[in-house]
Amino acid sequence: MRVIAGRAKRIPLIAPDGFDTRPTQDRTKETLFNMIQPYLADSSFLDLFSGSGAIGIEALSRGAREAVFVECGKEACDCITYNLKKTKLESDAVLLRMNVIEALGRLADSQKSFDCVFMDPPYNHQLEKEVLTKLAGSSLVHEDTIIIVEASLETDFSYLGSLGYELEKEKNYKTNKHVLITLK
Repeated sequence: MRVIAGRAKRIPLIAPDGFDTRPTQDRTKETLFNMIQPYLADSSFLDLFSGSGAIGIEALSRGAREAVFVECGKEACDCITYNLKKTKLESDAVLLRMNVIEALGRLADSQKSFDCVFMDPPYNHQLEKEVLTKLAGSSLVHEDTIIIVEASLETDFSYLGSLGYELEKEKNYKTNKHVLITLK
């Protein structure tokens, strides 16, 4: 696993051991960033369920102004800290070691707003629906925010309209998919 492009290009990244995290494969990550590149320049990027931090780090490397990483696992947080130092991107990053829902409440209280939100929650637990419900109508997103969800192929997003979202694009891979969502 490595940074694909930008100012930290080719720098290798580490990931936590075990099966609690699923690092996004380089080819899939490249496809994802080709889709969202227009949204990255000088953006504020929120990386939820961060794992190794590879997605937020790639966003910083490719031009995001800042990234907030939210991860509750100690080993994963240690990896994120290491990867940020290795890529020399730590000055543009904030790591919140806490539950995602708690972090969203804290960020909303601080009047923070994000241009890009990425989440890769554990598959098939409907955590993406819980997060999208929390984000709907919050100050964390605005009319130009792009929300990207990495989910299993089986994950149903038919509820998006009822929460005030619109599905912009869905890209399916062998075992998972990326869903790009905006506010209506």
